[in-house]
Amino acid sequence: MDDTIAAISTALGVGAISIIRVSGPQAIEIVNSIFSKDISNVESHTIHYGFIVEKNEKVDEVLVSVMKGPKTFTVEDVIEINAHGGINTTNKILELLLVHGCRLAEPGEFTKRAFINGRIDLTEAEGVMDLINSETDVARKMALNQVNGKVSSMISNLRNDLAEIISNIEVNIDYPEYEDIKVMTVQDIKSQISVIESNINRILNESQNGEILKNGIKTAIVGKPNVGKSSLLNRLIGEDKAIVTSIKGTTRDSVEATFNFDNIVLNLIDTAGIRDTDDLVESIGVSKSLKIIDEADLILFVLNYNEELTEDDYTIFDKLKDKNYITIINKIDLKKRIDDSNLKNIVYVSALEDKNIDDIKDKVKELFNLDKIRTDDLTYLTSARSKAILIKVLEAVKDVKNGLDCYMPIDMIEIDLKNIWNLLGEIIGESYDEELLDQLFSRFCVGK
Repeated sequence: MDDTIAAISTALGVGAISIIRVSGPQAIEIVNSIFSKDISNVESHTIHYGFIVEKNEKVDEVLVSVMKGPKTFTVEDVIEINAHGGINTTNKILELLLVHGCRLAEPGEFTKRAFINGRIDLTEAEGVMDLINSETDVARKMALNQVNGKVSSMISNLRNDLAEIISNIEVNIDYPEYEDIKVMTVQDIKSQISVIESNINRILNESQNGEILKNGIKTAIVGKPNVGKSSLLNRLIGEDKAIVTSIKGTTRDSVEATFNFDNIVLNLIDTAGIRDTDDLVESIGVSKSLKIIDEADLILFVLNYNEELTEDDYTIFDKLKDKNYITIINKIDLKKRIDDSNLKNIVYVSALEDKNIDDIKDKVKELFNLDKIRTDDLTYLTSARSKAILIKVLEAVKDVKNGLDCYMPIDMIEIDLKNIWNLLGEIIGESYDEELLDQLFSRFCVGK
């Protein structure tokens, strides 16, 4: 961390402005060597107009922002060069920085330095990435709560509660002769651990809602060929993305799109029609459709109002036994021939005439209890890494309770409690290994 890094922080392409970011102990010195004005002794958090120069040639007219550590994102000296947007100009400035001593930053390295230097914790760092990738207003607000430390505080409060139990146990063990200290009985510990267990369960349960708000619902549109799956996809997203014809088997591979309603994203996958077929290419598409059913969070099973149920329909129904699914009966503009008396979660639509499409939204809300998801306090734990650790914590808490029931020695209980405290520390980055950091920050874009 003793070198100076540089990267382009804006999307590379034609635009009004591009930003090249530099961070490290030589940031000011290196930028000063290619800038037309001397910024070696300027005040922190100031902006300076001038030119990036190579020898005696002007490269670009720029604004240079000088921010001196520790009051910066990385806690190091940071320079941001605001240049005219354009691939050649932006790359040329980055090239000059590298020639004069900078190293090209790795993906997420600026945020990684902010974490290592204590500017943010690991949960806040993940919030930065979520903020960049947020697709809805609610997802943005939820990520902002992570960046602002609200999620970290939730985990820190659990650690503080555990620390209090541990410290009381240690006092009881080390200073039994003192009469004015609180004696921690097994019942006291069980009572306090139960409260912590309840809070962990609440966080995990609410994290499912957070996952929906953050990543959306993976939704597969399935059914036999020519029942209107592609037409339904087009109606939902409001554009003709999927090819629609009257020829069976037109869709031979999956088509993906997103549908956003009420701050919920449906990640739609229009699959190939499922039927027995001798066509090699179509059969590959059918196999892929069956696999997508297994992986999806929600199935929109499309049937034809104008046709009786077939063996292919019942095959699909058999795959949906343990899945969240909506039975969408399409083509209600035609004569009814389907026997729907034993079907459930039905929505009747006409994709051709755009009838009742909004009823699908209402059914999704009903299946996933979306109306009950709180959006007034969006403090949710959404990281898969964090949730996996919290599940381990919950199991460890149950082991502690079992140990107390079996009259395990109190010093052994204390060891288990410290293990739980350390596990919670992994969520916010109080303890970590370098490989974990490399994996986490490699998912960031370069320049962030």
